[in-house]
Amino acid sequence: MDTQPLATAAVAAFERRRVAVSAIADDATTVALACRDMAERFQAGGRLLVFGTGGGATDAEHIAVEFVHPVIVGKRALPALSLASDSATLTGISADRGSAEIFSHQILALGRPGDIALGLSDDGESPAVRRGLEAARQAGMLTVALVGGGGQIAADSVADHCFVTPSSDSHVVKESNVTTYHVLWELVHVFFDTPRGEAADTAGGVESLYPFLYGGSHDPQDVLDSVAASTIDKVTEIVGLRAEVGAALAERLASCARQMAAAFQAGATLWAFGNGGSSTDAQDVVHTFLDPPSGSRALPALCLTSDAAIITALSNDVGYDVVFARQIRAFGRPGDIAVGLSTSGGSTNVLSAFDEAKQMGLLTVGVAGYGGGRMAEVTTIDHLFAVSSASVHRVQEAQTTIYHVLWELTQLALTRG
Repeated sequence: MDTQPLATAAVAAFERRRVAVSAIADDATTVALACRDMAERFQAGGRLLVFGTGGGATDAEHIAVEFVHPVIVGKRALPALSLASDSATLTGISADRGSAEIFSHQILALGRPGDIALGLSDDGESPAVRRGLEAARQAGMLTVALVGGGGQIAADSVADHCFVTPSSDSHVVKESNVTTYHVLWELVHVFFDTPRGEAADTAGGVESLYPFLYGGSHDPQDVLDSVAASTIDKVTEIVGLRAEVGAALAERLASCARQMAAAFQAGATLWAFGNGGSSTDAQDVVHTFLDPPSGSRALPALCLTSDAAIITALSNDVGYDVVFARQIRAFGRPGDIAVGLSTSGGSTNVLSAFDEAKQMGLLTVGVAGYGGGRMAEVTTIDHLFAVSSASVHRVQEAQTTIYHVLWELTQLALTRG
């Protein structure tokens, strides 16, 4: 089919996100207050317990790795746990007590009064997320919710701080949530490390990001106001970046979607992979294709980062550089699709997987930041979508939109073709 209708649909899809994500700026003061309260809990030894279902489960893992493994050199590793990661525990609780108790049971067993509970629900209705937040509040924990519009979690004020995306589109809600929790992470560190006048070279690199904290007023309200203003700036930045990415990549996304649709029609399976935050994005790629909203076609997709036994066995016995390539060799078939994500564009194991996939005759799709990095230099990637930004967080936020739009276009191509 002609790719022009798909390219037009791509531009419209990027534009459709603008209003919902821009709405984060309306909650800038609430963001600042939530960050202050979270920082106080961390300062007192509290931990962050994160949970969600579906796409929210991948967000929970992403949030945990953000706090434990900070992307800004010199920032502190803060204790954060995803309650959505242990499949044995989740399925066991669900079978014994019902799916609505999968998080509340863990919170009651693991949580402490000084901890923080953060729940994500794309429709604002998830019984499991609601019960988790209620259990956390009863236990004396600080509660934070990131939800889609129209749900009872927000309407009933289940959480101390609730951020609502005004959209019923689960993909748009997730993209807004990704920006929100990235901003929360950044600004928690600002409050946690408020310098109180120390020298710039001891501030862990935060001075260049938040100069308003250095050499100026340290009045609590002034800091809150400045942090809220910083939130607005970050939202403006990602909205602008998404618009640039949509305009620049629309034609290429359309071409890729057409080829992916043809591959799926021929029986292809999609294999997704990445490291760290990109690992959780790979899981979300699979969830997006395999478990789409009602009315869309479910497409075969699997994530190469989900099986801890395989990952640790290959890492221990062979080497981490081949954890994805070996799986591509074992599972892949000619005509399948390999989707690799790397914020830097330089992850060796991702590049090795593309080498293997190309040799085996798979369609290869790369999603990267920083202009593509090493992924832009190789010939093993059929379609590369690179985001140009100096911020890891802004890159990841734009990447989430890229693969969501790619899914939309693939569905459209299947319907029309």
